[in-house]
Amino acid sequence: MVEESSEKQAPPAAGKKAKPAPGATDAAAPTGAEKTAAPKKEKPPAVEAKPFADFIDRDYLPALTQALAAQGITDLQVTLERSKIAIKGLENEPECSQVIGRWNGGKRQFNVYFFDDNIQGQRALSCIDLGTIASTLEPFLIDERKITLDLLVSGVVLRLNSQKWLLRN
Repeated sequence: MVEESSEKQAPPAAGKKAKPAPGATDAAAPTGAEKTAAPKKEKPPAVEAKPFADFIDRDYLPALTQALAAQGITDLQVTLERSKIAIKGLENEPECSQVIGRWNGGKRQFNVYFFDDNIQGQRALSCIDLGTIASTLEPFLIDERKITLDLLVSGVVLRLNSQKWLLRN
């Protein structure tokens, strides 16, 4: 004689899966091989993620030189320096990193200031003509959420173009 269990399992409700009985295997459950999917290919880190000085020396300065050469500036000298801001009234401010570009026999110069040694931090720009001292410190790319190499380069080119310093104006 077969004994019936006093507990009967109710049929599953429409749209719901029934729980498998203890010890039973579910054919739809992922196997061990399926659980370990192939690892995703990792993107190489963005060029902007490099340490500040490394990014400026290896990426920004060459890209900026190339972009300005395409605009007709052939005698450009671009350097990264750490010094005080040479603008009247700001002489007592602490030193900051500056990308300084000079051309036209040193008669024209621009400075891009990085106050935090971080391209995502505060930045400013000044333009100097005929070897005088800059009189204005302008905010540089302040509305951008993420600063990229291309944005830093195009920002300087656009600013110098608006200054009417590029040959194609």
